[in-house]
Amino acid sequence: MSSQPHFYVTTPIYYVNDRPHIGHAYTTIACDVLARFKRLDGFDVHFLTGTDEHGQKVQKSAAAAGVDTRALTDRVSRNFRDLADAMGCAIDDFIRTTEDRHYAACRALWQRMMARGHLYAGSYAGWYSVRDEAFYDESELTTDAAGARVAPSGAEVAWVEEPSYFFRLSAFQERLLEHYERHPDFVLPEGRMNEVASFVRGGLKDLSVSRTSFDWGIPVPDDPDHVMYVWLDALTNYITALGYPDEEAALYRQFWPADLHMVGKDILRFHAVYWPAFLMAAELPLPRRVFAHGWLLNRGQKMSKSLGNVVSPYDLKDRYGLDQTRYYLLREVPFGSDGYIGHDSLVQRINSDLANDLGNLAQRVLSMVKRNCQASVPAPGAFDPADTGLMAAAGPALLATVREALDRQAFHRALEAIWSVIGDANRYVDEQAPWALRKTDPDRMATVLYALCETLRRLGILLQPVMPDAMDRLLGLLSVPAATRRFADLGDEGRLESGTALPPPVGIFPRYVEADADDPPAAGA
Repeated sequence: MSSQPHFYVTTPIYYVNDRPHIGHAYTTIACDVLARFKRLDGFDVHFLTGTDEHGQKVQKSAAAAGVDTRALTDRVSRNFRDLADAMGCAIDDFIRTTEDRHYAACRALWQRMMARGHLYAGSYAGWYSVRDEAFYDESELTTDAAGARVAPSGAEVAWVEEPSYFFRLSAFQERLLEHYERHPDFVLPEGRMNEVASFVRGGLKDLSVSRTSFDWGIPVPDDPDHVMYVWLDALTNYITALGYPDEEAALYRQFWPADLHMVGKDILRFHAVYWPAFLMAAELPLPRRVFAHGWLLNRGQKMSKSLGNVVSPYDLKDRYGLDQTRYYLLREVPFGSDGYIGHDSLVQRINSDLANDLGNLAQRVLSMVKRNCQASVPAPGAFDPADTGLMAAAGPALLATVREALDRQAFHRALEAIWSVIGDANRYVDEQAPWALRKTDPDRMATVLYALCETLRRLGILLQPVMPDAMDRLLGLLSVPAATRRFADLGDEGRLESGTALPPPVGIFPRYVEADADDPPAAGA
């Protein structure tokens, strides 16, 4: 077992009845940024994503398409794996709920809860949404424009009556509330914690956890006429991937409990109520945090295939660039809130934040170094307070600010802090005017350009988790060795060595030039 601090982060496993869209990419990119940040910060990291492949909705989708259910899941699961790669996400494991290891974990968890008296046989009669794979109480339903009963999500519901096993969820009401009280950051943002606690205080009913009306699922141990409720099956993936039911497995011992389950707000109840109750019932440790982010809205609405407003992450990548897309998604919308995305705001971020603020800073500085310092890291003279202040602002103190923000999943605040220093660096260039010092005080010019190169080095290291490809290019232009690009190298001991040869400067972020384009950036994919 590694002596390094550890960090286990998960996306929800994505449902395989449709193609991935920008909402899926949003969650996975956010987790990737956290995983990359922690790796650079000296942590041993495990980053999990995957696909949820069982349930009535999947079986119906396959039947509607006239294909074998397993063939559908193989194809769509591949799409989600490809998405993670295309979005530059360095995952450690990709789990599928149709894998043998997952069947073994689910059966073991079921038997463990059964042995402790938390499961019992009965019959279910109530409202069920196939689209949500969720049961709803009568009080939660509303009526749509056509007069039909619908779930809070707007999904159709149907009255279902069938034999079922039940989980004694009602027995865990007080224990859950006590856990929330002891761990106020168990759910973030804070408003989501209030929402979860309110739901639990309203009273919990026992939960139907098996179905007999279809067979595309994991058979219940000793009663194969039943398949496990798809959410009990799906949630178990987080421990399957670590080797459960072998609690002595190296990954399980090192990484469970999870540090962070990242989910969309629409599946918060399953992760913050049902999942901890299942784990309590099995006498297993609970995850440390569930973070529920908001929705990305297009034309003011949640994206959906039926509305024709789904944005393709591939189209964003192809049109604007991968790192530009990653930056925009985490900078534009306060993470945890709903937010609008669109062509105009994306172009504004690319041209203002990336091309002008950071890209132009790097281009100006490195071009002056090439012309005036023999294309090598300048040899500085004595630093004055402006020089040391700028370099210090981009060093360990900035790392601490960014770390604090990301430890609460406040990506936008972390980026705001970094861009504040980028703004300071641009003002420093204008104030020091190194181009004017070339003739009047070349030693001072070299000192100013060194301070700027060193500041760029530190900014490049800090921004690697968000824009890995672009920052690899920037650090390459500064001849920073790959072995010295971790956060431990941010301080003075990692400074650039004077005289190091630098390659010819090239642009990091080109300006976006408007083509014939419609807003939104990529709909209907």
